[in-house]
Amino acid sequence: MEHQSEILHQFLSDVFGDIQKREEDSLAAGDLSLREVQLIDAVCRTVDQGGDNRSTAIAAARRMAAGTLTSAVDLLVKKGYLIRLRDGKDRRVVRLMPTQQGRDASERHRAFHRRMTDSLLSVLSDQEASALMRGMEKLTDFFRGGWQAPANQTITVQTK
Repeated sequence: MEHQSEILHQFLSDVFGDIQKREEDSLAAGDLSLREVQLIDAVCRTVDQGGDNRSTAIAAARRMAAGTLTSAVDLLVKKGYLIRLRDGKDRRVVRLMPTQQGRDASERHRAFHRRMTDSLLSVLSDQEASALMRGMEKLTDFFRGGWQAPANQTITVQTK
């Protein structure tokens, strides 16, 4: 069990870090950070699926503080990727909408993920791909099920 735990730890640390680095590298030439493009993509997906695109709902879905979302959206509005719209029925409600520039950025982000997953699946047998899908479903359920690091556990990083 200890050996499996170490392998899983390495996977979660290294592979997720590698994916994030590749995503960041794919954005290097643009004016967006990885977090910004992920937020734009979340807004696009929410709108496309007919979901709740109120600022508060997007913040909750992204597990962001409302103030953090507001700052991020302010910058994305200034850059021309998102707009804020007042709800026609309740003027207190602010809805987020992507601009065409935002939709284009989201599509480039999605295309990156399609290329990455297509490349991965091309090196797996059908049986390996099926096993991976089952494992990923369980991993997703685990993390979306509310797992959190213990509150009394802090990480201290020492610098030289």
